[in-house]
Order: sequence, then structure tokens, then C-alpha cells
Amino acid sequence: MGTDFAAVAGLLGHPARAAMVDALMSGEPVTAGELAHIAGVGPSTASEHLARLVDGGLVAVEVRGRQRHHRLAGADVAEALEALARICPPTPVRSLRHASERDALGHARTCYDHLAGAVGVGLADALVERDWIVPTGESFALSPAGEAGLAAAGVDVAGARSGRRAFARACLDWTERRPHVAGALGAAIARTALGSGWVRRRTGRTLDVTDAGYEVLHGVFGVPEAVLGCGGTDEVRHLPRAARA
Repeated sequence: MGTDFAAVAGLLGHPARAAMVDALMSGEPVTAGELAHIAGVGPSTASEHLARLVDGGLVAVEVRGRQRHHRLAGADVAEALEALARICPPTPVRSLRHASERDALGHARTCYDHLAGAVGVGLADALVERDWIVPTGESFALSPAGEAGLAAAGVDVAGARSGRRAFARACLDWTERRPHVAGALGAAIARTALGSGWVRRRTGRTLDVTDAGYEVLHGVFGVPEAVLGCGGTDEVRHLPRAARA
């Protein structure tokens, strides 16, 4: 007779479970021990929380030998959580480290299995500017030039088209409040970005753009340098100066 919002709200309403779900937004499988550490609870308590999340359909578990790895139950769960994030208040900043981590999260991160933050939105804007993708309401259409250009950069466009998942969804970014590319195409771009070393995982969901990534994202796709960063060391580019001020 309706939607039981309270059931999901109850799952997310505990700080430990919320922290676990947020960690799984990286799209990477995480062990129960790692999630316990992230949530600041003991192993037995973490197991109880994870059991509730699994029973509630938000989290799936994989058994790998003696370890149990957890991930979000699917892209639909990630999409719902990203939408929910847009109406949630930001967590309070309690230290300089926390402020730095929040800035880094806003600069570049994974939104489940696609690129988000300023870099993800900047990439979507650049592809629109080059007429490689065309906004069509809640999705993007890929032009012939865009298909050729992305394929030439190593993105498996054909594979993205072959699945049942929405091809190129416009996902409203919760920090930028503008869309980045999600769906199968967004996931294919993110896989190439991570696999080819355009970006590196810093911690959890947060990403760093490498110098190699700058050459592709700026030189090939046209993402502005001001979005990508101002250069760095060890092949990793720093946040834009404005974000570090």
C-alpha cells in the first residue's frame, strides 16, 4: 500500500551502519574487519550491523576463502544513496585533517563505479562541450565522434552497450550539484581511468589525478587544468589552489 521508508531509514540511522555504507560507495569490496575499523566498532558488533544491512538488501557479501567481503547490493542501491546524499547535511568538520579529506572527496572520487566530484563533473562538461555526449534529460546520448574518441582512449564502449544497465545516465553530483556520467558508460570510463592509471585511489572513495591522467583528461577530453589540479609530485597532481586555500 506504499513505500516503507522507515525500513531503510532504520538501517541507515545507526552511525556505524551509515559509516559502513558510505565506505562501500567506493565500489570496492571491503572485508568485515576493515568495515569494523572504519565504523569504530568491534568485530562482533560489526558482524551484527552487516547482517542487518545484508538482510535489508543494501549490502551483498562474497566469501573469498576465509574472508567475507562486502559491497553494495547493486547500482540501484548506489544511485539511491547518492540521491539521498544530496538532501543530507554535511558531517561537521572537527579537525584540519577532516577538512582536507572533505576537500579531497569533493575534488575527485568514485560514486560506486563511476567518476564523481569536480573531476567527474568536469569530464562530463568537457565531453558535452566537444559534442561527444549530448544531454537528453536524465541521460546522455553518445555521438559518433564521442564513441570513436572514447574507444580510442581505451574505453570499452561496445561492452557498455551490451549490458542491460542504463547506458549513460546523468547522475546529479551531491557535492557539485551538477551531473556526471553514470550508468554503463560511466562505469566503463572509470574502469579505464583506474586501470590505465589516470587516477589512483587515495583512500576509500577518494581519488588522485595522476600526471598521466592529466595528459588524457585535459589533452584528449578537454577537462580544464583548473579542475584537474595544479601539478604535484610522484606523478600525482594536487588539488586546485582554490580548494586548498
